[in-house]
Amino acid sequence: MNDELKIGGETFSSRLILGTARYPNNEVLLQALAAGGADMVTVAIRRVNLNDPTGENILSLLRKRNIRILPNTAGCYTVKDAVVTAELAREVLETDFIKLEVIADEDTLYPDSEKVLEGARELVQKGFKVMPYCTEDPIVCKKLEDLGCVAVMPLGAPIGSGMGILNPYNITLVRNAVNVPLIVDAGVGTASDVAVAMELGCDGVLLNSAVAQAKEPQMMAEAMRQACEAGRKAYLAGRIPRKFFAEASSPKQGKIAV
Repeated sequence: MNDELKIGGETFSSRLILGTARYPNNEVLLQALAAGGADMVTVAIRRVNLNDPTGENILSLLRKRNIRILPNTAGCYTVKDAVVTAELAREVLETDFIKLEVIADEDTLYPDSEKVLEGARELVQKGFKVMPYCTEDPIVCKKLEDLGCVAVMPLGAPIGSGMGILNPYNITLVRNAVNVPLIVDAGVGTASDVAVAMELGCDGVLLNSAVAQAKEPQMMAEAMRQACEAGRKAYLAGRIPRKFFAEASSPKQGKIAV
């Protein structure tokens, strides 16, 4: 099925985006990335040693394997820090793509909507292709699209919680509100969560902890890939409407008289 994901003028064969943090080691990370089939992964620039003399930091490992890197501004609590981090990422990685994160507090790791909007406006003006981590508020998502963001990435649940898609109704509202790619970011716990997100009409799913902290990361990554593909096909195929009463699958006409 030729069903490629297009973001900011770029084309991706996979609708699954994986994170690179919290894996037991780099070998397990690379095995999981291969099993997940993702051709774009996200890296927290503030948490990478850019001056590693061994040349074996995560950026160099990904580059050797020609994996597209989506830098993010994880760990930023102010617009200024997010913008500076984005500019550093562009200089180091030579990419205009940036996953914008501006966190409100350490307890929930929820995005600060006001600061996300402000940061998105500034980064778009600086020529970045902004993919903001945001709340599942359709109004906020629409404003981000209007500012020029190339995608919107509302959370399914708090980062690392594994709670799944807590508010499918709002995700559906966001789907109806925006025309740019919609990618659920954060909260996925297992493969069924990915399938639900895709069946709601999301264009992709970004996840990290569910694979990195699984008992078998490589196997879980494969399951996430399969769930992403299955959920996308189910959405395109069109599910039957929900009905309150049963409806027999066999026809009523032509029944044998008894």
